[in-house]
Amino acid sequence: MSTTSIDLRRLVKDHPILSASGAAAAVIAALAAKYNDRAVFHPARTDIARYPGWPLIGNLPMLLQYKDKIYDFFAEGFDEIHSPTIYLSALGMPMQIGTSDPVNVEYILKTNFENYEKGPTFHNAMNDLFGHGIFNADGEQWKYQRKTAANIFNVKNFRDHFTAVFLLELQYMRSDIFDVAVETGQELDFHDIMYKFTLDSFILLGFGVDLGALKQEEKTPFAASFDAAQLNVFERLLVPGWTIRESLAKILVPWKTSMGHHVKVVDQFARKVVRDRIAETSHPDYVEKGDLLSRFIQTTNAEGQTLSETELRDILVNFVIAGRDTTAQALSWTFYELMMHVDIQEKLVKEIFEHITDDIEDDPVALYEAIKDMKFYEILRLYPSVPLNQKYALNDDVWPDGTKIRKGDYVAWCPYAMGRLVGVWGQDARLFRPERWLNDNGDLKRMPQGQWPAFHAGPRVCLGQNLATLEALLTISLLLKRYKFTRVPWHNVTYQVSLTLPMKMGLKVYVEKRPQ
Repeated sequence: MSTTSIDLRRLVKDHPILSASGAAAAVIAALAAKYNDRAVFHPARTDIARYPGWPLIGNLPMLLQYKDKIYDFFAEGFDEIHSPTIYLSALGMPMQIGTSDPVNVEYILKTNFENYEKGPTFHNAMNDLFGHGIFNADGEQWKYQRKTAANIFNVKNFRDHFTAVFLLELQYMRSDIFDVAVETGQELDFHDIMYKFTLDSFILLGFGVDLGALKQEEKTPFAASFDAAQLNVFERLLVPGWTIRESLAKILVPWKTSMGHHVKVVDQFARKVVRDRIAETSHPDYVEKGDLLSRFIQTTNAEGQTLSETELRDILVNFVIAGRDTTAQALSWTFYELMMHVDIQEKLVKEIFEHITDDIEDDPVALYEAIKDMKFYEILRLYPSVPLNQKYALNDDVWPDGTKIRKGDYVAWCPYAMGRLVGVWGQDARLFRPERWLNDNGDLKRMPQGQWPAFHAGPRVCLGQNLATLEALLTISLLLKRYKFTRVPWHNVTYQVSLTLPMKMGLKVYVEKRPQ
């Protein structure tokens, strides 16, 4: 043995830092050998197909690389791995078992729904913005909110009240926005207008407040902060270490608007609405409004107590994402596809003129009767309002395809990816084909809820799906009857990764009057 080798060994032995470094390297090497294709300390789960990963960090580099196109990443991943159920492991995140099998999805949502809740990772990321509202609630908290809200979603309200409010907002949108654009030839951001329209409509319907978002050129402060906070929440779910990241951001980029600021703006708006209504109800001449907020002020929580201001604030914020975002996005993606498929648009316009005559356009009851049986499925197959869902297993389970689920596993399904998979929808899965929903006799096909989980399924099926469908069909019918929309050339349309499926850069359009 050379003198140099002896000296190096003696140096390492006598130097505590070098000795510790060598031990650490040995430990890391051993861990890398054991966890050679997944995140450290994640189980192997060799019975489930897996994305190939890096030692110790698993699929983290891939998730970070594709985080802005994560839904397409899942769609391509299921195709590449040739398995409807996959295992995803990334450092700093809980391991995920994802499935695109409609039978599994229906099993999670319906057959054994009591075994799957949102889980601590979801709650921790969501709590600042959504508190204990229905979007973030489980168990008894979820049940009493759902039961109370269900009372307002009845046929009489749809026919008499909801349709009238939608018409009121549509009339302003047509006369003060689209008619003006026809005369001036200016381009409009259709996506932004739909957001303002659905926000005004739902805030008026649900909480009795005339927000006037359509009358403002910019977003209202509440809407701007609500959108920014949602993006932040989704990043918390997707990128590990959000608590450290957000703390460091306050120090390293203090000029950047923080999550705390956005939550404060949302909080102030919601609490003011609640306080103003409570003050109204104490007035001797107060007339019961019968809207969502009134219902919840009169109800009690899971412990039988009158709801606090904070509980009412949480409920308001949660219903806004359900009542504003999802419908605005569905309308935007609908008009995008119709502009891309003029033949389908013209066929639809012909049907609209046949069913909606000029004499019923301003009659809420007659208009409701004319459109109540229209269907709105294909756009939500390709552009589901909630493109990615996650649940947490409370107990061990076995899915219909034989996949073994362990207590504490996080499971996920991606309706956006499912809508594009040949194994779920056939060779034309990526094509916009509304006729796929009709059989040879022209009657509507009934698809399994697990195949088309746009409104969830089972006991948690979306309460507001009929409200959203009514608002969307009214808007589509009355706008297409009067206007022809053309996408601004070269304008790139893509999604923004978020809790829902907004358009990242909006939808820029030109507007013309449609020949009658």
